[in-house]
Amino acid sequence: MAYRPEPPYRHGSAERVALLLVNLGTPDAPTPAALRRYLGEFLADPRVVEIPRLAWWPILHGVILRVRPAKSAAKYASIWTDEGSPLAVWTFRQAQALQQVLAGRGHALLVRAAMRYGSPSIPSALDALRADGATRVLVLPMYPQYAAATTASVGDRVMQWAQRARRVPELRFVGAWHDDAGYVAALASRVREHWAAHGRPDRLVLSFHGLPHRSLELGDPYHCQCHRTARLLGEALDLPGGMLQVTFQSRFGRARWLEPYTEPTLIALARQGIGRVDVMCPGFTADCLETLEEIAQEAREAFLGAGGREFRYIDCLNARTDFIDALATLSLRHLHGWPTAAPAEADAVAAAAERARQRELALAMGASD
Repeated sequence: MAYRPEPPYRHGSAERVALLLVNLGTPDAPTPAALRRYLGEFLADPRVVEIPRLAWWPILHGVILRVRPAKSAAKYASIWTDEGSPLAVWTFRQAQALQQVLAGRGHALLVRAAMRYGSPSIPSALDALRADGATRVLVLPMYPQYAAATTASVGDRVMQWAQRARRVPELRFVGAWHDDAGYVAALASRVREHWAAHGRPDRLVLSFHGLPHRSLELGDPYHCQCHRTARLLGEALDLPGGMLQVTFQSRFGRARWLEPYTEPTLIALARQGIGRVDVMCPGFTADCLETLEEIAQEAREAFLGAGGREFRYIDCLNARTDFIDALATLSLRHLHGWPTAAPAEADAVAAAAERARQRELALAMGASD
């Protein structure tokens, strides 16, 4: 195996600590060609589709990548902005805001964003961090609830990169943060603001991304962690029993997935006489196709079409100040022990340590006299 060359090592050069935010990914453009590349990478990940390659490859390349890209491109086109994909826009803004908040707290970190699928890739982001002198990297997957198909896949890609690195940086990974107090508080604040502007609904539906039901049977903690997030949010909002409901969206294929499914649930609520629903997607930290098109457009149409009176989608946390503050606190907890202080603060800490050392030495010499 050929290992990648590294920048020349310079004795005494400053070592940097880095924080890498990783989100799922997005196509480069809302076109069939871009979707074909993106879906080809995404659906080829064995963490995402746990079907033997010999059985899956003909389906993927012979059917799905011939039909799905055009349909998906049309959906992406309906949410695309002048700045590009909403998920990419918000993820980069989160990284920029997080670096500023950490700097304001006295921590000089290199904060970057990467995508598990698409651009910028995890390997390209890690290469750039190494070129900037990073010797310690904390990887923060932007998935609050752990799933093998998401969080573990990020770890896979980081370690694949490390296998070819000549100088592997110290690595740390953040796993699940579904019950992080700052994250839950930011969700609750987002809901309160929405209700202050629009009033309360008859039902608050929390829609999480679905997974095959088999993942639950195999020991994946995702389902449990989604429900814990929902319970903590309900407690923070002091909701009466029955007002909050958990559902799962984005089914793919014919196999059984985690239930109840979002759209059928919304249709059933409308037919039961529930006039207004608010839908929030706590498992998504940035608005994207699954929230802006699947929920805010398709699910809304399904609910109203079934007789519902009013449907409101509550935006993701995106780059809210309270959420970025929560991410900063979460990150610093996982960065504990690494030298993250800004240069001026680091110098002050070193000077104080040296003064303490000199005092101890003077006391020791006095005692010896």
